[in-house]
Amino acid sequence: MTGARKIRVLIVDDSALIRRLLSEMVDSQPDMQTVGTASDPVVARELIRTLDPDVITLDVEMPRMDGLEFLERLMRLRPTPVLMVSTLTEQGSDITLRALELGAVDFVTKPKLDIVRGMGEYVEEIADKIRAAARAKLKRGVRAPARALPPIGARLASTEKLIVVGASTGGTEAIKDLLVALPPDCPAILIAQHMPEGFTTSFAKRLDSLSRLSVKEAQDGERILPGHAYIAPGHSHLLLKRSGANYVAQLSQSAPVNRHRPSVDVLFRSVAEFAGANSMGVILTGMGRDGAQGMLEMHRAGAYTFAQDEDSCVVFGMPREAIALGGVDEVAPMSEMAARLLRRLSNMGRGSIRV
Repeated sequence: MTGARKIRVLIVDDSALIRRLLSEMVDSQPDMQTVGTASDPVVARELIRTLDPDVITLDVEMPRMDGLEFLERLMRLRPTPVLMVSTLTEQGSDITLRALELGAVDFVTKPKLDIVRGMGEYVEEIADKIRAAARAKLKRGVRAPARALPPIGARLASTEKLIVVGASTGGTEAIKDLLVALPPDCPAILIAQHMPEGFTTSFAKRLDSLSRLSVKEAQDGERILPGHAYIAPGHSHLLLKRSGANYVAQLSQSAPVNRHRPSVDVLFRSVAEFAGANSMGVILTGMGRDGAQGMLEMHRAGAYTFAQDEDSCVVFGMPREAIALGGVDEVAPMSEMAARLLRRLSNMGRGSIRV
């Protein structure tokens, strides 16, 4: 990285220990540096003016000023990429999801002193997310709510059709926009969003309250039904299987794939095997290449596949990789994704499940 400009990071956290740990992690990377730390948003506000950081890490629960209020003001007055540092609690996950709605790029869980999975892995994760945040497109202004599309009707409804979605950085908002627009009688939807355990529960509840679909965390062995969306829980891969004439969900705690569990590739490959031409695949915003190979396998199995376009992505990583491999049939902006899915559905035959 000699001669290259380093990513300038400001760390905001009320814990002196966490500030020190995060600073050491950032400074251990050759392409980034900690330019300052703040114990609360009031101190941070002054440092942002003087230090002009490229990325801010922000504690979810902050003293003196509510973290969400600070984030909302920041995005309105001085938009800066923000990486939330969240506690593994129900309240922490709810606040984090709200922060993503307000414009935070992504989040990481707060490091634990007795970190089980290894500090090295955590350092790699936070460094990757800081790099992605530094390159991310920020949401500016309040977005118009997604337009709800009319019901499909009995003519197109089918238990054989299936939609699968994969996403990472920026995906929580993209998935919300997609589901809010879809009608309550659309085919079943399986979703793999890179998220840790605990957060997917809050994510599913939030989507269920906003969407006309029934949204829930997937459970092992349950039947996959139209009008429902199933979120891969943060602790497991989600796979599609068959039981007789029915689709069923299978959860697996096998090793991470592309460093992720749940992995988009794992879900997409299972759909290629058991749904084939009866399925449609969607790959949304996210860093890395998870899902690209699985989408290619879906495409080869006869599925019709979509990728989110670069302009509407927060991070155009996963869609770019899928397009580069040749597994994408259609590239669409997020604002049109739901309508394009339903248009494609109207062109699909009502044939039997391919096995």
